[in-house]
Amino acid sequence: MRALRYDTRLALVTNEPDPSPASDEAVIRLRLAGICHTDLELTRGYMGFQGILGHEFVGEILTESNDWKVGQRVVGEINIACGHCDLCAAGIPSQCRNRSTLGIDRYPGAFADCLRVPFRNLHAVPDNVPDEMAVFTEPLAAALQVTELVPIQPSDRVVVIGAGKLGLLIAQVLALTGCDLTVIAHRPTPISLLDKWGIHHVASASQLPRQQAHVIVDATGNEQGFASSLDLVRPRGTIVLKSTYANLPKTDMTRLVVDEVRLVGSRCGPFDKALHLMVDQKIDLVSMIERRFWLDAALMAFQYAAQPGVLKVLLSP
Repeated sequence: MRALRYDTRLALVTNEPDPSPASDEAVIRLRLAGICHTDLELTRGYMGFQGILGHEFVGEILTESNDWKVGQRVVGEINIACGHCDLCAAGIPSQCRNRSTLGIDRYPGAFADCLRVPFRNLHAVPDNVPDEMAVFTEPLAAALQVTELVPIQPSDRVVVIGAGKLGLLIAQVLALTGCDLTVIAHRPTPISLLDKWGIHHVASASQLPRQQAHVIVDATGNEQGFASSLDLVRPRGTIVLKSTYANLPKTDMTRLVVDEVRLVGSRCGPFDKALHLMVDQKIDLVSMIERRFWLDAALMAFQYAAQPGVLKVLLSP
């Protein structure tokens, strides 16, 4: 089968062996996949990954079971948990001590004709949710994790730094809380989308008052975003970090101590709530799709997705 692999270099191979599922795994035929910032970071050395990339997908089941039918559309959570450690027992499989991660860490990903995923990771896609929306389930769930970890009140001043693919999803989720929301955005496409959604935005952190925001969400993926977060968050405020870095950033950690700022790392989130938002059409996803490529043109798709300011790029088999 075809697969997009990264083994010190990015390459589309045509002779990748078909998935060999374990007894608790399903084989999924890919319908649509999305390229995200983490995929780009993996090709720059993040996690030391080698193998098939991709973790945002919607597909159809090829392996029948008691709970699933062949042809059923599904999305899948990316954390492959052991089910036995203390964190799994505590109901936090996303932080399993023995986990691997689909397309990110020691588990083959979704940029292929077919992939394998544990049955327990699968979620059925509602009939009224098209593939072009369902493919956003993983990043939308990650956006929802912000409000899962940090309760947001309508009276809170909240700033999102970074109006890329994830930042725009986070902004839409936060807008549903009714908070006093501002997004820092300086590229034309995100600005036009924020205007469409009625979300306030400014071009730079310098346009906002220092140390006034109750909550900052850093979705920039660069160390300057965290530096700006420290400037904008109020004493005893909260910074939610959604960025991953290929290199270790330098920052003034003393300011976290002096101002008693709460730092919250935020990663994966609730798939069920993401799918419910899609059913209710509460989030505009399709407007974020910038371009769609065939899997055969995956290398060109990655080059396109790596350009500054590009939003969601999709791969179709």
